[in-house]
Amino acid sequence: MQCFIKRNKKNSTFYLYLGLTTATVDKGKFLMAARRVRRGPHTEYIISLDAEDVSQGSNAYLGKLRSDFWGTNFKVYDSKAPYDGAKASSSRSSRRFGSRRISPQVSSGNYEVGQLSYKYNLLKSRGPRRMYCALECPSTQETWENLLKSKFRKSMGTTVLRNKAPRWHEHLQCWCLNFHGRVTVASVKNFQLAAAPAAAADLNDPTSSKDEETVLLQFGKVDDDVFTMDYRQPLSAFQAFAISLSSFGTKLACE
Repeated sequence: MQCFIKRNKKNSTFYLYLGLTTATVDKGKFLMAARRVRRGPHTEYIISLDAEDVSQGSNAYLGKLRSDFWGTNFKVYDSKAPYDGAKASSSRSSRRFGSRRISPQVSSGNYEVGQLSYKYNLLKSRGPRRMYCALECPSTQETWENLLKSKFRKSMGTTVLRNKAPRWHEHLQCWCLNFHGRVTVASVKNFQLAAAPAAAADLNDPTSSKDEETVLLQFGKVDDDVFTMDYRQPLSAFQAFAISLSSFGTKLACE
């Protein structure tokens, strides 16, 4: 799925659109929006289906992304339970909104469905970021559509993603990844994520990334406040958007 994100710096809001043509950016179809808010030492990105009401109290509230103080570790929360029997977060915001109902059958809360980490870059003070994600996703043999049809929803298990390591380009004197024309501006925010084999999910090993890996999510800059976001199963649009939002935060240890 080829999408793009538009950023509004004035109100710290981000809008996700589905691309309707093969162009890098077109008018697109609105999917969801996110707003960045500061809560004490943490930064949160509230994600909503309503572009005008991006708040945790809205009926259109989907979930949120929450960072630690350093901006290097994030947790993804879904407003709906990912499987039967899942326990909602016990945070103050979850207790406040846990009684609200999105539908007569499904209660709304904050259920942790993923974690993201940015590690020290390869050269400490310079070089590319290293990312690691662990998310609740269906298996490669399953689909979101089949899971939603199931009467009893069981835990989907964890999908581990890591970024593909860029290569140093001697002529351009920069780190490069092949985005196949979908990214046109160099930025530290640009990344590609692929499923990490169990035996090779070591972020400290720069040789563990292989060219033949299938990219499940790629994100990159095409204009001052426009970014492409392309994803595929088993990721959902919500998960891909949450991961992409993590790239906008200031990372004190990873720049």
